[in-house]
Amino acid sequence: MKVALLGYGKMGKEIESILMERGHSVDYILNSEGKQKGDELGEIDVAIEFSTPATVMDNINACFDVSIPIVTGTTGWDQNLDEITNKCMKGNNTLFYASNFSIGVNIFFAINKKLAEIMNTHPEYNINMEETHHVEKLDAPSGTAISLANDVLSNISRKSNWINTGYPDENEIKITSNREGEVPGTHIINYDSSIDHIEIKHTAKNRRGFALGAVLAAEWVKDKRGVFNMSNFLNT
Repeated sequence: MKVALLGYGKMGKEIESILMERGHSVDYILNSEGKQKGDELGEIDVAIEFSTPATVMDNINACFDVSIPIVTGTTGWDQNLDEITNKCMKGNNTLFYASNFSIGVNIFFAINKKLAEIMNTHPEYNINMEETHHVEKLDAPSGTAISLANDVLSNISRKSNWINTGYPDENEIKITSNREGEVPGTHIINYDSSIDHIEIKHTAKNRRGFALGAVLAAEWVKDKRGVFNMSNFLNT
């Protein structure tokens, strides 16, 4: 594949390394300052986008304009997802969006859903969440934490909302966000009662799992049309 990297920070460089290992080429790079390197975007087979909430929409639209499939892992723009999904479908374009491309995290998503389903009939357990990432991560809570929280809300009738600051009401789930050092990503869901505590946790050891998942998604989606996510890719 001829690949465009839209965003060339630590994730972009890790993705580039994996692309090279798998026999692909990086023919276009757009860095965080908007400087581009390489051939025109229209000559690309697929774009992989890890930028910022402020630039992701422009990057997606640029790919749609030249009918380039785009895989994006940028988070913090969910309020525009419906708009972009509709535009993608109307224009017969391709968008693969995931809040987290790690295979392990997506297994964790399935475990989280199942545990929430069980806990729906156990109101004695209060629920809270915690996520920790590196200091350069701009959005809080993380997109992964939001996805986890929304899956809990979908399965536990006594909870209807999540919050990231302040004190939660009885129907709310508190998500605590920590930004520390070079932490790639840690997510914890806690169920706490007066007699015991249940916790599920996923800890990323490095960025490679995220980067590999994004490359695998790009290989899978490059000849497809429509809107896709990790559930489509993993058939879950």
